[in-house]
Amino acid sequence: MAEHPIKTLKELVQAEAECTRCPLYKKATQVVPGEGLKRARLMLVGEQPGDQEDKQGHPFVGPAGRILDQALEDAGIERGDAFVTNAVKHFKWEPRGKRRLHKRPSVYEIERCHWWLDLERVLIKPDIVVALGATALRSVSGKPLSVGKVRGRLMPVPEGQMLATIHPSYILRIQDEADKRAQYKQFVADLRVCAKALKKAA
Repeated sequence: MAEHPIKTLKELVQAEAECTRCPLYKKATQVVPGEGLKRARLMLVGEQPGDQEDKQGHPFVGPAGRILDQALEDAGIERGDAFVTNAVKHFKWEPRGKRRLHKRPSVYEIERCHWWLDLERVLIKPDIVVALGATALRSVSGKPLSVGKVRGRLMPVPEGQMLATIHPSYILRIQDEADKRAQYKQFVADLRVCAKALKKAA
């Protein structure tokens, strides 16, 4: 990307806090910046903050975050060794009674927020970027792709590799217990592909 004035993650977080690039900031409690090692070899990109993330200001701290943490552990990856972020940095929601229900970001919102993800990738220089779900996959790859068609295999992207898999919230929504276990097992297997590749390149 073109030359930019932001040179550190601290400067990036400060700039993101003032973001008005799309209207989502108006209803969100706060921006939720990415977190993790400043030279992480693995970057995990979700869709957007959820209700808990919006309240706490940290990525993947709600129910989907707990599934992600467990899957990383089962795949032999320390969450603390990764940089965890989202394609869209503000929570998009609609009221349902007293609850705030997640609403999928639009293509416009994804593209307006792409600037921040690009900056994170420039600053961190991860070897592998994991796109968790369709929104993240679109943001990381720059085009609409089906997760099902490219899931679980490493693909080249500028300055590294990308692996697409499901978003952990998908597992939460599955009602059938056998299907839920199968999807979780596959999710861990996808993450293990990254763990092996990173170990091999170390």
